[in-house]
Parts: sequence; structure tokens; C-alpha cells
Amino acid sequence: MHNKVASGGALLRLACLGLSAAIVLLCIGTALAAGKEDFEALEKEIVNEANLARTNPGAYASRLRGQRQYYRGTQLRRPGEVPIRTKEGLAAVDEAIRWLEKQRPVGALGYSRGLSLAARDLVAPQGASGGFGHTGPDGSTPSERIERHGQWESVIGENVAYGQRTARDVVAAFIVDDGVPGRGHRKNLYNTAFHVMGVDCGPHSTYGTTCAITFAGGFREK
Repeated sequence: MHNKVASGGALLRLACLGLSAAIVLLCIGTALAAGKEDFEALEKEIVNEANLARTNPGAYASRLRGQRQYYRGTQLRRPGEVPIRTKEGLAAVDEAIRWLEKQRPVGALGYSRGLSLAARDLVAPQGASGGFGHTGPDGSTPSERIERHGQWESVIGENVAYGQRTARDVVAAFIVDDGVPGRGHRKNLYNTAFHVMGVDCGPHSTYGTTCAITFAGGFREK
């Protein structure tokens, strides 16, 4: 988490960053299948799924409870799918369920094309290079990518997921935040200071797929 006070002290800028918690046990077939994904449809589904999670956290608690039966130690083994290796196993899921059951609904986020383009500026080159993290292959930071496409207000954040193939898996991974100290993905997703978001997904040469969500308190498109 990085805090910066603008000159004059009038504006607190906060960028809370996080990386996807789940690491997929990769095989060649996973990466090849990713090329057939409808990423545009996936992006729209993530927008809807993220807003469902924000406005109805209790519903997401029920969804996570439905996943408990598929855990074997630290592996998530759903029928017909590639196993996912986690760090905390079921303990992280149960912690997330308890948190969701106490969480009050927060407002839905609007969609921003400019923020989506900022997310694409990470997803496309990083997917081609097989990279990982919030620094793009060109050395860009989240704020630099966002500022290419407009002016952000008050607060920004970025979540990145690797390997998840459905919108529900992407959002669930952010909420569970397995292995992430402080649960930064979850905090971003439920941050009441955020009012708009952008989403981009694409192929990743190492993890098969990658999706990024950029958040802002407000955003003026160029």
C-alpha cells in the first residue's frame, strides 16, 4: 500500500495493490485452451460478478461454502478441472466466508473504458512476456498506465489474477486472497472509496490467462 499526499495537502492518493493468491498447476493444455477464450465476454462477466460481490456479500459467502467440498489439503480439486494449489487451503476459504457474513453491502461500481485500457496496458504485454506483478514489461506502474488514458480522482487500485478461467473464479480468488498478507485484493474489491472500475483479460504465456481490474474514486476519460 502506498500513500501520497498531493502538494497543498488537499488530496490523499492511495494505491492498494495485490496479486492473485491462487497458483494454477499448469500443463501445456491449459495454455493452449486459453487461446480459445472469449475474453471480451469474460471481462463483461467480471464487471457483473464484482458488483454482485459488492452488493450482495452474503451470496458470495454461500458460493464459497459450495467450494469447500473440493479441497484436499492445500489443493482445490474440482471435477474435470486442473487442480489449483493454494498456500492456506480451506482455512483461507473459511476466513473469507466469516468475513463476508459480517460485511455490509457496498455500492456497485461504474464501468470505465479508460481504466480498462489501463488494465490492457498491463495484460497484453505481460501476457506475451510471461511476466507477473504490477510493474509492466515497459517498467510502467499502475498510476502511470491509468494516467495515459485520463485523470483519476481521490484513490486508485489494481488487482491482477493469473490462471482463473471464469469470472466467478477471478472474483472468488480476490475475496479469498489465499496467501496474501492483509487481504489486499479483498480490500480493493470492497473499498467504498472506489466508484469506477475497468477490466481487461487476455492470454498469458505462462499461466494461460490473466485478468486485471483497475479501480478509481473517479476518472475523467481522455
